[in-house]
Amino acid sequence: MPALIGKKLGMTNIFDNDGKIIPVTIVQAGPCTVVNVRTLEKNGYEAVQLGYENVKESKLNKPLLGYFDKLGVEPVRILKEFRNIKSSDYKIGDVINVETFAEGDKVNVKGVSKGKGFQGVMKRHGFGGVGGTTHGQSDRLRAPGSIGASSYPSRVFKGQRMAGRTGCDNITVRNLQIVKIDKENNLLFIKGAIPGHNNSIVEIIK
Repeated sequence: MPALIGKKLGMTNIFDNDGKIIPVTIVQAGPCTVVNVRTLEKNGYEAVQLGYENVKESKLNKPLLGYFDKLGVEPVRILKEFRNIKSSDYKIGDVINVETFAEGDKVNVKGVSKGKGFQGVMKRHGFGGVGGTTHGQSDRLRAPGSIGASSYPSRVFKGQRMAGRTGCDNITVRNLQIVKIDKENNLLFIKGAIPGHNNSIVEIIK
C-alpha cells in the first residue's frame, strides 16, 4: 500500500552514519484498516478507503455507525480515500502499517497548516510597512498603505493582498525522504518539516 494516515508527533534531530545531524519529523503512521474498496465496475474509479484510530461508538452519529456496521469493520475516527491504487490487491479488514515503506523512500506529506487567526499584511504577505515615524506618524508602521481605490477604478481589485485569516490551509510537501523506521512503534522519521501542529493528522503518500 503506497499510502498511510498518521499523526505528527513533533520534530527532533538524529545522526547519520557520518555523524551529520539530520532534522526529522516523527510521524506515528498507522496501523490503518482498509474500510472500503472502490472498484472501476461498481464505482467508476479505483480507490482504497483507510481508517485510522479506533473510536467509541458513542462518539459517532448513526449514519457513520450504520456505515461501519454494513462493512463489518471497527469504527474509526479518521477516514481518508486514496485514489490511483490497484484496489483489487486489497480487501476490507486488511491492516496496513509502516512496513509498506522502506528507509530511503521518497514521500509526499499532506496536512493542514497551523492556524494563525486574523493577521495583518506584514505577517500574512511579508509587507515592509509604510514608512518611519517622521512628522508625527506614530501609528502607521505596520499599515498596508494604499489599496488602489482612487477616482478610477473607484473600487478595490479582486485578489488585493490585505489583512485576513491566515493559516489552516491544505499543504502538500513533496519529495521528503524517510530516514528511519521504527516498526515496533509504527514510527516514521521523515527528513525536514511537514505541515500542521503536533498531534495533527497527515497523509503520507509514496
